[in-house]
Amino acid sequence: MKYETKLIRFDWAIKTVLRDKANFDILEGFLSALLGEEIFIVELLESESNQTDLDEKSNRVDLLVKDSNQRHFIIEIQNQRVTAYLERLLFGVSKVIVENLELGGDYRDVKKVVSISILYFNLGLGEDYVYHGNTEFAGTHNLKPLKFRKLVDGKWQERNIFPEYYLINVESFEDVIASDLDEWIYLLKHSTTRPEFKAKHIEKAQTKLTLLKMSPEERHRYEHFLMNAATDRDVVQTAHRDGKQEGEIAARLEVAQKLRNEGMDVEMIARVTGLAREVVDSLKVTD
Repeated sequence: MKYETKLIRFDWAIKTVLRDKANFDILEGFLSALLGEEIFIVELLESESNQTDLDEKSNRVDLLVKDSNQRHFIIEIQNQRVTAYLERLLFGVSKVIVENLELGGDYRDVKKVVSISILYFNLGLGEDYVYHGNTEFAGTHNLKPLKFRKLVDGKWQERNIFPEYYLINVESFEDVIASDLDEWIYLLKHSTTRPEFKAKHIEKAQTKLTLLKMSPEERHRYEHFLMNAATDRDVVQTAHRDGKQEGEIAARLEVAQKLRNEGMDVEMIARVTGLAREVVDSLKVTD
């Protein structure tokens, strides 16, 4: 078995070490692999996402940064399934766009936002583990794209200001390493790396996120975070399981009530539905 370096979880890293400018190189490596271009982070932006409060709400963690091309990156980790996730995703991106345009400012100052969701649950139906969404305009007759341009220093440049979205379904990744991005997703899934990994700056993650390098105080806080994360996960799974069981019981009671109304023997209804005889007997016959 190949030796693997055990690292702290990426959500805890986002809460702590990755907010330090000295560690931006780790984020740069991940973003470069995801977008397929060189990314250089210049600033951690002020937002509700970037508050330094290390509370124990571990279900959702996010970070807002700006790169050298003035793009704003929202990097979000969602550990458990939530309702209306896509709606909240759209709202979060829209809020960042509005917050970073001064009141009465020129609309030409609107910044491009790239939203990256690292999800530990399956969002929607699909066979891939990385999905990319953006806004494109195409002719309704010839299907050719409409390109937007602006004049910069006497030269025409294509404009691309609409938000982009990346959804990474970590649990759908099958540990087959075929690219630099796969090495990073392996890290996200297992909190570990392999010696043969060569993606840009992944060796920085191996060095800076190593579990064994934590101080006793940091280790204590991290272990407390893991305990709360496990508790949160158990609460969600239990609620889901209980809700499913309640739904099954309600369905059996509905069937039993119908059979009771049709005059079927109580003992037979109990056998068919799996309900206790006393429960079936307590159902009153209705018209």
